[in-house]
Amino acid sequence: MKRYAVSDIHGCVRTFEALLDTIALSTDDRLFLLGDYIDRGPGSKEVIDLILKLKEEGYQVHCLLGNHESLLLNALGGLVADQHLWLNNGGGATLKSFGLSSAASPHLIPEKYINFLERLEWYFETEGYILVHAGLDFRMADPLEGRNPLIWIRNWYENINREWLQGRVVVHGHTPAPRPMIEKQLKRLDRVPALDIDAGCVFNSNFFRHLCAFDLDGRQLYFQTNIDANES
Repeated sequence: MKRYAVSDIHGCVRTFEALLDTIALSTDDRLFLLGDYIDRGPGSKEVIDLILKLKEEGYQVHCLLGNHESLLLNALGGLVADQHLWLNNGGGATLKSFGLSSAASPHLIPEKYINFLERLEWYFETEGYILVHAGLDFRMADPLEGRNPLIWIRNWYENINREWLQGRVVVHGHTPAPRPMIEKQLKRLDRVPALDIDAGCVFNSNFFRHLCAFDLDGRQLYFQTNIDANES
């Protein structure tokens, strides 16, 4: 059994499929997905469909809430400002993946997909690691209680509390990082026990445009170049 973490797929379903092929995921493995399955890329619906299919086929897939899922859930609340905020952050691409107008109401998204989003977890603890979407606010007595930081925080490394972590490493996404920086972070986990695996899959900039999988047991990184870009 192996444990893998992947974050920030952002509707890039073909890239996600290719990455799963690369790591040769089996039903004995555990796959931790750290949020942001939707928005920006062309296949948000298809990404959720694939996740649900994997679960139905017996794969051990564990899914976290990301800030983009939170934006969509907030948009369902009916406030125009929340709907605009979601649309301005790539929500239109998600609507298109459901065959809807890029300005359609998010309430038109089928119920099973909303149910999936509403059941997402805030964090996972697994041997040697804490897995979150964005990070932890170590200024709090219990960093796991700060719901908003778990999906939104940035620039938190300088506050890391090693005593609280008790030897664990925080693996997260949310803040796009160039591939060389992620590789450098992996080599320095003894100094900074945090690893950002958001390789900027949907961003067409130098050293971005990758989806990353991290083998938690072998501490190995796998990168898949975005192959959905021509469809977005």
